Parts: sequence; C-alpha cells; structure tokens
Amino acid sequence: MSEYLPGIIWLVVLLAVNAFFVGAEFAVISARRSQIEPKAAQGSKAAKTTLWAMEHATLMLATSQLGITVCSLLILNVSEPAIHHLLEIPLAGTPLTPEAISFTAFIVALLLVTFLHVVVGEMIPKNISFSVPTRAALLLAPPLVIVARIFKPVIWGLNAVANGVLRLFKVEPKDEATSTYTLDEVATIVEQSTREGVLEDSSGTLTAAFEFTSKTVADVEVPIADMVLVPAGATPADIQKAVGSHGYSRYILADDDGDLTGYLHLKDVMDLVEPERFNTPVPAKRIRRLASAYRGSELEDALETMRRTGAHVARVLDADGTITGVLFLEDIIEELVGEVQDATSV
Repeated sequence: MSEYLPGIIWLVVLLAVNAFFVGAEFAVISARRSQIEPKAAQGSKAAKTTLWAMEHATLMLATSQLGITVCSLLILNVSEPAIHHLLEIPLAGTPLTPEAISFTAFIVALLLVTFLHVVVGEMIPKNISFSVPTRAALLLAPPLVIVARIFKPVIWGLNAVANGVLRLFKVEPKDEATSTYTLDEVATIVEQSTREGVLEDSSGTLTAAFEFTSKTVADVEVPIADMVLVPAGATPADIQKAVGSHGYSRYILADDDGDLTGYLHLKDVMDLVEPERFNTPVPAKRIRRLASAYRGSELEDALETMRRTGAHVARVLDADGTITGVLFLEDIIEELVGEVQDATSV
C-alpha cells in the first residue's frame, strides 16, 4: 500500500494548489477597490499588490487558468491511477473478473477524484472568495502575482493569443476588473434597500443626488427677466437703494449692452460710507467676477466650474453666446440638499 501513498499525497497537494488558483481568480474579480485602497494608503504591501492584480485582471485570470489546467491534468495522471490500483486490492476479494475489477476501480476512482476536484478544488474556494472577497484578495492575490511574474513569458503569450482572438470578433479586451458600481446600479441598490426598510431617506437627499446628475444648467438658472440688475458703474448709494427696494444682498452688474460684467455683495460696499466714496462708482477691485456656464451643460459640470474659479455666481450662455440668465451656487446646492434658508440669497 505504501507504493500508492505518493499518489494520495499528490492528490491532496494538487487539490490545495488548484483551490488556491480558483480562490485567487474569483477574489481578484470580486474584491472592491473601495475596500482595498484605504489599506494600500495606510502602507499595506499586500493591499498595494492586490490593487496591481486588480488592474491587471486578464493577466491574473490567465495565470489562474493555467494553474488550474495544470493541476487538473496532474490529478488525473498522477492521483487517479494510484487510487485506481488501491481500490483493486479490496475488489480482488470479490468474484468479479480481473477486467471487471479494473473497470470498477477505474470508475470509482474517476468519480471520487472528480468529486474532490469539483467540491474541494473548485466550489469551496470559489464560495469563500465570494463570501469574504476583500480578505481573500489580500491573502491570495500577492502569491498569485508572484506566480504570474515567474511564468510571465508563458502567461503573456497565452494572454496575447486570447486577446487577439477577441479582437477578431470585435471585442476589446479589458485589463482591469470592474470593481466599482455604476450610477444606475447604486440607484437600484438604494431603491431596493429603501423598499426593504434597511435604508431610510426621509430627507430625500439620496434621491436628489441621483436626480442631480440628470439636470442641466437650464433647469436651475434664473432668467434675466427675473433678475434685479444694476448699472456697471453703480455707486454704494445705488446698492443701498437697491437693498432698500428689493431686500437682496447680491446684485448683478450689467453694462449698456446688457452684458453681465460682475456682481457685488452688500458687504463689499458697507465700508464705503464717506460722501466722496459713497457717491462714486464702486472700485473695480471690489467687483466680483462671474463664472460662465453653457445653458445645456450638466449641472454637476457647472458646479465644478464654479468650485474651480471660486465664483458663487455664473452667467448662463446659450449656443449662440447670448446671455439667458444667471446661475447661483446656493440654487445648485438646494438641488442636492433641499431648500437652504440663507440670508444672503439673491
């Protein structure tokens, strides 16, 4: 019986190696960058290597498939014969013919090896990787990367052939695993979670965030006809008069051609109380500049422009360059968080 022991040992070893490649393959695909990146930022070498593996997913899959294929072939060629001959020993005591004993032992050995290969070598590691993808990726991806680097020429060649075949069928290969959710996927998750009672969006903030991405500047802009404009050469006295008449704290300046040249906040002129300054045009350095936004652009793009320029107000232009209205930062914010009670609203 000792002569068959190496075959049994090889079966255990090959099943473990096969399980490693299967677990690593599914871990690299299942893990989320959002779970790995913080650990990498903290200096974890395993996390950094795992991120590299996720960014080279096709290479990792090729490595795993090569390892799984080699293990499967070795199991059949090394372990199955050992089990086959081991089973012939007890079957020799039956009235079966030698041919029947050999055939029966072969069938039983094949079924046993197949069962162990599928359950122990495939299903168990796959389910573990799906259940704890982050832990599995951090544990299995680094050694998989080492194997990929050792056998890089062979794996690179096989991967290149596979990618070439894909391109023949007009399919563009991807190197990085899809490890983030799309906006529609997140919206579906939130909707289902809310419906099942595990997430509460009583303020409507989450819903507003999803709707925000589909809105344009035209949906939020204040038309020129609804604006209170003051002349480009307005004095602090003019601003005071406008505040008394309308109660707003910010006023858009317009020149004789109707072009919006900037805006003033009440606090920009509150210190200009001396008679000679109170009745002369506000100094140019006090006038705040306006950002510009295209009427048909997405609202989030306009928000990014205003954030980048530091402007809280933007002139809105149509395709012809005509000014159609004004966009205020707080109006954009209200689209996300609801009505904002701001004493400095226009």
